Amino acid sequence: MAAKKKKADPNNKLIAENRRARYDYAIEDTVECGMMLMGSEVKSLRDGAAHITESYAAIEDGELWLINSYIGLYAQAKTFGHEERRRRKLLASKREIARMWQGIGRKGMTLVPLKLYFNDKGRAKLLLGLAKGKNQADKRETDKKRDWAKQKNRLLRDHG
Repeated sequence: MAAKKKKADPNNKLIAENRRARYDYAIEDTVECGMMLMGSEVKSLRDGAAHITESYAAIEDGELWLINSYIGLYAQAKTFGHEERRRRKLLASKREIARMWQGIGRKGMTLVPLKLYFNDKGRAKLLLGLAKGKNQADKRETDKKRDWAKQKNRLLRDHG
């Protein structure tokens, strides 16, 4: 008997991804955080109107904040709208915040948002990466590895 195909969960949806972060930074650790959002922001996220490429996270007074992220205005929320680039509080446990604080204390480490998505329960989540900036030589090395992997796959496909 064939296994039944699992229906795609409409709640589990990728909203925005910071693909540039993996090129510019070496990601050492990741943490999933919740977000405190207004109703119009959630509606706008469901439409996919968000960007996290220019944003970053910071720890201030023991709290985690997402700074400079863009969530577009929701057209139907006329009087109860939101600011597009406001600071948004991120929800994480005290233990995770302390671990990130220690990581930031090391030389060159920063908190970079990697993905913004809805989880299986339909809640907006942000995947944060504890990252260290790459220099130009590291970026070239990453490009070489990626190109070699593509060539290797082509060779195996054609001659394998």
